[in-house]
Amino acid sequence: MADQKSTTGVNAQKGQEQVSGELTFEDKVIQKIIGIALEKVDGLLQVDGGFFSSMAERISNSDNVTNGIDTEVGKEQVAVDLDVVIEYRKDAENIYEQIKKVSAEQVKKMTHLDVVEVNVHVEDIKTKEEIEEDKKTDEQQSDQTNSESNN
Repeated sequence: MADQKSTTGVNAQKGQEQVSGELTFEDKVIQKIIGIALEKVDGLLQVDGGFFSSMAERISNSDNVTNGIDTEVGKEQVAVDLDVVIEYRKDAENIYEQIKKVSAEQVKKMTHLDVVEVNVHVEDIKTKEEIEEDKKTDEQQSDQTNSESNN
């Protein structure tokens, strides 16, 4: 944890206690806020391999919700880089604008930090059928891994 100094002083004029210090956020916190916010973006299928369908599982395993999201967090501003897969026949520019909007809104609402840059790299496009097939394959592999670890 970063060294944070806080001092307490008494304001004799108003008789109120003044507390100094600072509020800071780990990159992972901002990544998680953005990862959860991106669920609302129509046409965005994946962020670096993390499907959006199993939200409860993704939140309980916080590493999943932050996959594919890189951030640089300063004292007042945030820059974001995303690797994504979008849905075939969807407007990439529109998806990009939605990503910027929901990311900036949620980060500002929760942390009062300004998102000043959002870079999105589209790694692939897939049809909904391809995504469903990928999910089935991932679930089968997960089930197989779980059954092997229980033996």
